[in-house]
Amino acid sequence: MSKTVTRRFVLRGTAVAVAGAALAGVAGIATAETGAKPMDHSGHGDHAGHGPQAFDETYKGRRIVGAPATGGHQAHHGGFAVTIDGKELHVMQNADGTWISVVNHYQTFADPLALTRAAVEKLQGAVLVPIATA
Repeated sequence: MSKTVTRRFVLRGTAVAVAGAALAGVAGIATAETGAKPMDHSGHGDHAGHGPQAFDETYKGRRIVGAPATGGHQAHHGGFAVTIDGKELHVMQNADGTWISVVNHYQTFADPLALTRAAVEKLQGAVLVPIATA
C-alpha cells in the first residue's frame, strides 16, 4: 500500500506544530509573569532544602503574616499559615512548588509572600472572610 503525501496532510502537520509551539510560548510567558518556578519533578521542592521564609510586614496598609503552620491539617502536611489583618488566608502549595490561595486560585506564585501580596491587591481593601466548612 503506497502512501501519497497530500497538501492537506502537510498543512495538518504544520498546523499541529504551530499550535504546539504557540502553547509552549504561552506557558513560558505565564510562568515569567506570575513568578512561578519551573516544574521540579524531584519531589524535594526548594533545592536549598528550606521551606518558604516566614514574613511579617505591612503591605499596602494591610498586615500580612506568614509562617510554617504549627497546628491542624496544614502542619501535618508541612503547610504554611498566612493571615491578612489577622484573618486566615487559605494557601496551598502545588506539586510543582508554586503556591495558590482562595483569592488567587487560578494564578500561581513562587512563594507565600508573593501570593499574599497579590491577594492584598486583589482584595482591594475588602475584608477577608472565613471559608464556610459545613
